[in-house]
Amino acid sequence: MALLPIITAPDPRLKLKAKPVVGVDDKVRRLMDDMLETMYHAIGIGLAAPQVGAQHRVLVIDVAREGEKPQRMRIANPEILWRSEEMATANEGCLSLPEHYADVERPRAIRLRYLDHENEIREIDAEGLLATCLQHEIDHLDGLLFVDHVSSLKRGMILRKLAKTKRARAMAAD
Repeated sequence: MALLPIITAPDPRLKLKAKPVVGVDDKVRRLMDDMLETMYHAIGIGLAAPQVGAQHRVLVIDVAREGEKPQRMRIANPEILWRSEEMATANEGCLSLPEHYADVERPRAIRLRYLDHENEIREIDAEGLLATCLQHEIDHLDGLLFVDHVSSLKRGMILRKLAKTKRARAMAAD
């Protein structure tokens, strides 16, 4: 397995819509495993392929709390089949927007169909943190960031701070 570089906003690659995979083969499994290693190293609970520069509809998640058994999910071609009408607000962050958080309202529960690590079609019902995380990562596959769900004022503030940090790091590297 390998650690992959995580793309940070603002970067136009994060706004691209990812393409479905034909199936989960050894190449996609390797991407999933590398993404899991990268996510754990970055201390995240979810990571989508576009965040590591791969324009595939692939994501990984593990919402287990510290001390709990890992709940690794390797997902390809996710499709939300149903969303609850009841909404829930969660304070979201993102590995591509480091150190920035905002309250985002999403459906409290969803039903998801996807291809798993073994190329088997699965369906799950998710609610709470898992539902939030799945929707957040699926947004990445559609070229959306969690800041796209907040006010334009707050989004602008966060993106300007990230751009300023990127420029400062680039100047320091020169």
